[in-house]
Amino acid sequence: MKYKIPFTVIILLNTLAVIAQPEMYYGDTSRLGKAFSKDPHVIHFEGRYLMYTSAPPSETGDNDMQGWGIGVAESSDLVNWEKIADVPPSGDLEAKGICAPCALVVNDTVHLFYQTYGNWRNDAICHAWSADGIHFTRNTTNPIFHPTGEWTSGRAIDAEVYSFNNQYYLFFATRNPDMQIQIMGVAVSPLDGGFKRESWTQKCDKPILTPEFPWEGMCTEGASVIQKGEWLYMFYAGAYNNKPQQVGVAKSRDGLKWEKLSNKPFLTNGDPGTWNSSESGHPHIFEDQDGRTYLFFQGNNDQGETWYISKTEVGWNESGPYLK
Repeated sequence: MKYKIPFTVIILLNTLAVIAQPEMYYGDTSRLGKAFSKDPHVIHFEGRYLMYTSAPPSETGDNDMQGWGIGVAESSDLVNWEKIADVPPSGDLEAKGICAPCALVVNDTVHLFYQTYGNWRNDAICHAWSADGIHFTRNTTNPIFHPTGEWTSGRAIDAEVYSFNNQYYLFFATRNPDMQIQIMGVAVSPLDGGFKRESWTQKCDKPILTPEFPWEGMCTEGASVIQKGEWLYMFYAGAYNNKPQQVGVAKSRDGLKWEKLSNKPFLTNGDPGTWNSSESGHPHIFEDQDGRTYLFFQGNNDQGETWYISKTEVGWNESGPYLK
């Protein structure tokens, strides 16, 4: 005899499934009174995990947080996070705001790469460093990079700095000359260049990644890179925010020429009613000390009224990455 589940129980179970939250579900409420955290980047530093995120202008009247800034959260388990600090804009160059952080640990120092915000074509990549991961000293040559050439508008955002082949590679997003399509490029620097402006050499005279598939819309951005064997794998965001933005993967042997792994997203937005139905975007691939890798990403279900950050574990096989 088959047991029939009451219809009301089925409705309840379906409702719970729809509104279920992921294990990690972080949103900083300190600036707006609602969850709003974007563009995650995670490091392990001095026995703890630090996550750097884009934080919106404050509505509390705090003069140090009137523009976009960078929030800092800490965790002991990569699941539960607590906001511990802000990195506010500093000086005239950053007066309108800063965001889209990338953190790189070199010996006992955290190097933070980020973009200026609100300057349209003139936004560029900046650099600062810290002995504690919280208080940062600016590079006196800021901004350290913006692209040149007929293929680009000159704007540079979404920095990703990665050590490969005895150089630092700077992956960045820019736009085409009419500022409509988000595309990507790359520059390199010697390891001993101090991340100064004069140390960077642009290594492309055309985009290294462009939107080409329907799901990517008019945007490829937010590179995050990891090396596995002889390959570099780039996790990137396709489409502008909430279009929906989703995550794709490309691979390269030299960091300059990239091949997309699929014409479909690697990580999609959620189904209607789920926490990330509006998007799953701006990825960061993080390798933990035990070798396990996690994909951090931003999402929401209200077209950007709120923003949360979550993660999912990524496995690897001969074909590349897969979602566990």
